[in-house]
Amino acid sequence: MEITTRDAGDTKVVTLIGKLDTNTTPVAESEIGAVLDEGASKLLINFEQLSYISSSGLRLLLATAKRLKASGGELKVCSLNEMATEVFEVSGFSAILNVFANEQEALSG
Repeated sequence: MEITTRDAGDTKVVTLIGKLDTNTTPVAESEIGAVLDEGASKLLINFEQLSYISSSGLRLLLATAKRLKASGGELKVCSLNEMATEVFEVSGFSAILNVFANEQEALSG
């Protein structure tokens, strides 16, 4: 898994590349935690290059959303592929998280 982080205005954009599974979730958790520890309150996770997400990846998203909400922040996700869209719909995450079709829509919405 590869993780990139950049600023887009007042939002931190985290792009996940590869698979978010039990092996890679701890790395993603550490990276996202560091971004939040630096004071980010608006976080956008871009799934465009994510090929797979497991239940451990979903737990990471839920924990991140709760942490941001508790501090008055916001988590958005965008660019879900067909597999991720199906996982989000079946798990109910589509209703829990702010899901956007693409990064531009998420940043302007």
